[in-house]
Amino acid sequence: MIGLLRRTWREYEDKGISYVINAGMHVIFNWLFFVLYIKKFKKRRRFKFQGRSYSYFFHWHNTTWKNERAVEIPIILKIIKEFQGKNILEVGNVLSYYFPIDHDVLDKYDLADGIIREDVVDFRPNKKYDLIVSISTLEHVGWDENPKDPRKALGALKNLKALLAPRGKIVITFPLGHNPTLDESLTSGKREFNNLYFFKQISEDNEWEELDSPFPKERSLAIGIIIKGR
Repeated sequence: MIGLLRRTWREYEDKGISYVINAGMHVIFNWLFFVLYIKKFKKRRRFKFQGRSYSYFFHWHNTTWKNERAVEIPIILKIIKEFQGKNILEVGNVLSYYFPIDHDVLDKYDLADGIIREDVVDFRPNKKYDLIVSISTLEHVGWDENPKDPRKALGALKNLKALLAPRGKIVITFPLGHNPTLDESLTSGKREFNNLYFFKQISEDNEWEELDSPFPKERSLAIGIIIKGR
């Protein structure tokens, strides 16, 4: 909550009081909806990924009960726990909005305390990482920036590979259909990932199912894994 207040104050300084009021009302509505409906009726729902069962993630922030965060976060959290005590980098500040974290976070635009505010393609730390994760961030790199650079996401991925320690692992999630260049890389002759998995939203109630292919792209999610040395 303290972190949220700090972010709100910075947004007030940066964007003005009207933005903060509107954002605050949106947060209050989402929180009430979460407490009165989602938390009561949907908490026991589960999905499967690679033979394992996971609980959907429901939180009032960013309305995770109606988007891909519901499946991305449980999968990434489990992987982070497997690397506990090792060097971990998160690209894009996502998890700190939901949990206390103790890993490095790289985010060029986020104003939160402790964030490494550097461009992902230029990041050159003085250490290597055992695990690098990114939750629905890579698709924005270059594509939603000015000037637009459609291939920048692939350059970011190349740089992240260089940051891995021996036997290190990268796990990246991104929605399909947002960045065409990134989508095309999944089926090109040069495979960017060692392993690729896909999810499809199968109901308006935000249920997700693992698929064997990325088609169709609408309401679909890719999970790419890179392991150094392969």
